[in-house]
Amino acid sequence: MSFDLKQIPLPTIDRPFGIELWPYFNKAFEAAVGYPADDFRFVRDQTPMSTFKETVAALVTYYVVIFGGREIMKKFPALKLNALFMIHNFLLTAISGILLVLFIEQLLPTLYHHGIFYTVCDHEGGWTQPLVVLYYLNYLNKYLEFLDTVFLVLKKKPLTFLHTYHHGATALLCWTQLIGLTAVSWVPITLNLAVHVIMYWYYFQSARGVRIWWKKYITMFQILQFVIDLVFVYFTSYTYFSSTYFPWAPNMGTCAGEEFAAFAGIAILTSYLLLFISFYLVTYKKAAKTGRPRSNTGRQALIDMKDAQVPSPVANGRTKPATNGAATSGRQGPVTRSRKA
Repeated sequence: MSFDLKQIPLPTIDRPFGIELWPYFNKAFEAAVGYPADDFRFVRDQTPMSTFKETVAALVTYYVVIFGGREIMKKFPALKLNALFMIHNFLLTAISGILLVLFIEQLLPTLYHHGIFYTVCDHEGGWTQPLVVLYYLNYLNKYLEFLDTVFLVLKKKPLTFLHTYHHGATALLCWTQLIGLTAVSWVPITLNLAVHVIMYWYYFQSARGVRIWWKKYITMFQILQFVIDLVFVYFTSYTYFSSTYFPWAPNMGTCAGEEFAAFAGIAILTSYLLLFISFYLVTYKKAAKTGRPRSNTGRQALIDMKDAQVPSPVANGRTKPATNGAATSGRQGPVTRSRKA
């Protein structure tokens, strides 16, 4: 029996991966929830986790669990949980990758045939029924990512402002964009998924003991991600507000989305960009200038930037021994890897 390469469908604009992925996803979705993804409708105050009360309850539960758990863990030794940590990171790598390719399959034909403005500002471009399914699944995935912090608690690692703020703010951000019907949502979401594929794969490999040399570039990718996010968010917000309230100002027309969602996106994404730039400067620029390991202040700043998702310069979470074999003061324990969203 011979295998004919000509039978393999070639990628096209309308079918970016050669085969159509959505029908397979449709069947998997139906097997999981009892109806196909094509029948899903996001209805505010009816779809699970669509209400403000549910979102707030989930966030309050998250903070109670992690801060309460931290106090409880003071009475117990730290847990290693390396196998579970690997499974967690591999699972998030797979979920991010699957969602990313499904987004690409939906978006690429629209971008090619109708252009970028249509895709970020028109409901028919950036708020189609398949995209809403993916937006909703991405939103739910943010609650699964809360387990990042649970691992820190059980391992008795520091809980910093940035880490806890980031996880809560990202879940809240995704909720605001869902109920705000923002057509530009796919831009930050797809970029974030691309980052997560790389980042969680890095953490999976690191948990296996594999030393990765490109961790610095994850942070650079993060910064680039937020720059691109904000270019689109500021542009679409300006387009909406100028066309709605200041029609005399130069604009390209109206843009889909609610005002509170625009303000939420601007505020949260801007804060992320500033925090990531600060992390990069503290972590890499100062170390490069001195040529020496960072001081205690620098290491603490790295811990404070935990959610940047890039581990500390200590390989595989273990403190590098001093060259003379003696323990170095102030380096008795591992430096916690930093994490993002």
